[in-house]
Amino acid sequence: MSIRIALDKPQEFYTNLDEISGQVILGLNRVETIGNVVVKLEGDSRTALKTPDLDGRVNKYDSNGVVTESHKLLYRLQQVFPTPNTPMNGPGGSSVFNPGQHAFRFNFKMPLNNICHDPKAMSSLIGVGGMLAPGQSGMLGLGGFRTMDGTRQLMLQHVKSTLPPSLTGFHAQAEIRYYIKVTIQRPGFFKENWRFQIGFKFLPLEPPRPALTAQEAFARRPFAFTPRTPHPAKRHSFFGIGGKSKNKDPAEPGPVEGEKQEPPTIEVSARLPHPAILTCNENIPLRILAKKAAPVNEQVYLVGLEVVLLGYTNVRVSTLYHTETSKWTVVTQQNLKVPLGKPEDEVGSEFEVPNNLWAGQALPNTVAPSFKACNIERRYELEVHLALSWGLPGVKGATAFPQLLRLPLKLSNVAVFSGIKPPPELLQAATAAAAATTTTGKPKPPALPPRASQVGLNSQFQSSQQRPGRPTHTNTFPAADGRPPPLPTAAGRPTQVHDPLYPPQLGPGNVLPADDAPPSYDEAMAATASAPSTEDRPAYSGVTDPNAPSSIPENDGTEKRGWH
Repeated sequence: MSIRIALDKPQEFYTNLDEISGQVILGLNRVETIGNVVVKLEGDSRTALKTPDLDGRVNKYDSNGVVTESHKLLYRLQQVFPTPNTPMNGPGGSSVFNPGQHAFRFNFKMPLNNICHDPKAMSSLIGVGGMLAPGQSGMLGLGGFRTMDGTRQLMLQHVKSTLPPSLTGFHAQAEIRYYIKVTIQRPGFFKENWRFQIGFKFLPLEPPRPALTAQEAFARRPFAFTPRTPHPAKRHSFFGIGGKSKNKDPAEPGPVEGEKQEPPTIEVSARLPHPAILTCNENIPLRILAKKAAPVNEQVYLVGLEVVLLGYTNVRVSTLYHTETSKWTVVTQQNLKVPLGKPEDEVGSEFEVPNNLWAGQALPNTVAPSFKACNIERRYELEVHLALSWGLPGVKGATAFPQLLRLPLKLSNVAVFSGIKPPPELLQAATAAAAATTTTGKPKPPALPPRASQVGLNSQFQSSQQRPGRPTHTNTFPAADGRPPPLPTAAGRPTQVHDPLYPPQLGPGNVLPADDAPPSYDEAMAATASAPSTEDRPAYSGVTDPNAPSSIPENDGTEKRGWH
């Protein structure tokens, strides 16, 4: 027996709205009885952290006391066998397969948003499907397949967001994986189901970019060199040797003997277009400006440049938090001799450093776009390190040693986009959704569905409030449309009612509108939108091997048993 999943036109990575199609190829060397064949498209976001010791320290290399949290970001199921026209020639509605090769086709479309935030979708997954599902016929032990038990996701804290990219590299701490699973059910008490899976890389669409403006995000910092002490008059030696140097470089005027030399003062700023957005596998739109701040006729040089991208991965497990810092050196330039303006420039004049020092350096293909998932978040900062010199080292005839000053500039809240443009249908939906938002600029929250159980709760609550000397509420019966009446208000402020069966999955300090996905990412629009072109997609190597085994430790195995 052999199982293989063959994808049609496999890609380096997939994105939202992509069609993932292929076939499951089953090779048999003897007669087998098969009940059904199910193919699943799944995505997991898993984290693991060690509980801190009594002294508050965390040892992430100790396997004892590790707690995990797993979110089912994506879960779609397709039963490829039997089909409505398949004849059942086996016991209990199963089929008998002869030796040879058999193929079953499947087709999925990658959605836009995660699924774990939706309590209705999660509660509809009860963990059993097929012939043993409710309403299906079949003998005990024959037929049926297990699906994910979505009720376990209702106990976790979720956020609604676009599907995050594939992410590994944080051993035994965090990972985001996507894969295709196939389960071949074999009826019988003593027969195991056959399972096989393959992983694939995923890179999401970028959100709609804001309109270009003349505004810039910047990090600015003034600096000044240390004043040089006056040099004493140079004495001649006993033999009359050692006078003034005849090889003095006219470009490096030294200080006058016996006089104090004032240092130059310059203000340097690193700038990005506002809002600060970088694109995967593309150049950084950086500008570096130097402004003269003091009337000193001295030359300052840029002798070194380093541009570093810092990535912060926030990992959460329940109430435990941990942040991992990653570093990518995008540009490094040494032994430069770039003059920052001219000594005779007026105070306030600006000089822009030529961008050819970093224009040809793109972001590494291991940089994942910024994202926020339920238990993993990635954000970025950009640091620019400048090495400035008052005078040049190694110049013949210089009467003073050059001063070297290192200046760090940090740009916070830098977003990294994937570079995969959304289709026009989603951009048009974004414009329409923006017009339908509230006056606060946030999407309108969805209305709670009516439930008959709230009517009795409201009546009991209102009956308890009827005391002597207090007004009696008359709206104790449901309205004509079946909706329950609102609870009494206090001080003119309406009381928010939550369904007791679906409590709000929010932690302390979290706000529901801030966790909503962009309005353009609507699953209803995604059903008709076309996938973006595969020609201009950037390279992405955030996951070196999507089929590598997971490094996240298991708790007790109860979660994983429901995923097959």
